[in-house]
Amino acid sequence: MMNPNDPFSSSGERLALLYQLSQTFNSSLDLNEVLNRVMDEVITAVKAERGFVMLREAASANHEEKLVFKAARGMDQKTIEDPQFQISRSIVERVAHDAQPVLSSDAQTDSRFNLRQSVMILGLRSILCVPLRVKDKVMGVIYVDNRLQAGIFTQADLQLLNAIASSAAIAIENARLYQVAVEKGRIERELQMARKVQSGLLPQTTPQVSGWDFAARWRPAREVGGDYYDFINLDGGKVGTVIADVTDKGMPAALFMASTRSIIRASVNRAVSPVEGINHANYLISDESEDTLFVTLFYAQLAPANGEVVYVNAGHNPALVYHTGADQLELLTTTGMPLGVDAGVDYKQRMLRLDPGDFILFYTDGVPDAIDLQENEFGMERLRQVVYANRLAHADEIITNLERAVTEFTGAAVPFDDITLVVMQREIGF
Repeated sequence: MMNPNDPFSSSGERLALLYQLSQTFNSSLDLNEVLNRVMDEVITAVKAERGFVMLREAASANHEEKLVFKAARGMDQKTIEDPQFQISRSIVERVAHDAQPVLSSDAQTDSRFNLRQSVMILGLRSILCVPLRVKDKVMGVIYVDNRLQAGIFTQADLQLLNAIASSAAIAIENARLYQVAVEKGRIERELQMARKVQSGLLPQTTPQVSGWDFAARWRPAREVGGDYYDFINLDGGKVGTVIADVTDKGMPAALFMASTRSIIRASVNRAVSPVEGINHANYLISDESEDTLFVTLFYAQLAPANGEVVYVNAGHNPALVYHTGADQLELLTTTGMPLGVDAGVDYKQRMLRLDPGDFILFYTDGVPDAIDLQENEFGMERLRQVVYANRLAHADEIITNLERAVTEFTGAAVPFDDITLVVMQREIGF
């Protein structure tokens, strides 16, 4: 590495130095490695005692940015956060804001620094701070100082550090973009795996029961949610229908959904009644889940011979029942809180009878909560209207037409939640 006493004694040496530094900085796409290389070379090039680099990062959900400590030599983050270091922090913030470098050959006598006590306590002598810029945007700063001697940094050092910062900023930005791409790829792979887990747990077929028509549809959103549905063959020819929504996203939701599905299946198969099965499932899920994980669920157990349906609604969206005789819709509201919230909850079960032509629509909140580009919700009233308009249709047609209505309503808006629909319909004549 070339390190002439005067950085500008030879323009050829300067160019050679900058070229070599550029090669060094850009030889890695690991952000931490790039930042540490930058600090090593900066300290050597301008003969600084110590220094650090800070980068702008989003500090909150509203994307407000702040300078974040990234790498240092001769000091650590604790030093920078010390109240006595206020003068150096103010210099850094000024450089980041104004996009102009600061050079002080002797901070002890520099009239620009009004925090005299801070300067004296720290023993600051020479200070040099330059912005890191990419396409006219300040992405961070490089700061170096020397407490041993005044006049260490010259105008030539300032020009050299500015040139080094230009090269370093490009390398840092490339490493940042690469890091973002890697993270995006990791998230994409996780989403694919989660969706594979989720779709693999869904029934491949609907129940084939004489006199009954079942239909189901699952439409995943961009971000994998925790929706699932299931059909369970029970003793005595009964059929259990489950629709549920886990309160999480991505792989955690998919894994929790898989666990919930297994628990529900085992619990309702061994229980003498639907409510006993759900109570047992809730106990197991509460014991297994974290505080932030729970699941809303609607479980309906059908006796096909007489159309009797016994159901438990654990904090889920109310199912819609169409009664042919009265030509009206009924909401099946909750009979208890979501599973996993409280292990000691005693759920209630209710019963209804489906006559020929009657049906139940089960759905997840991705339907009423679907929004258009103006952020208007599809809503329950529109859901009821669409279902009622399709009251004479077959089960699969009801789902297809409802899904189409949601799609037409949302338009180009990106769906943020899965949509899951299940219909249990008693055929006319049975």
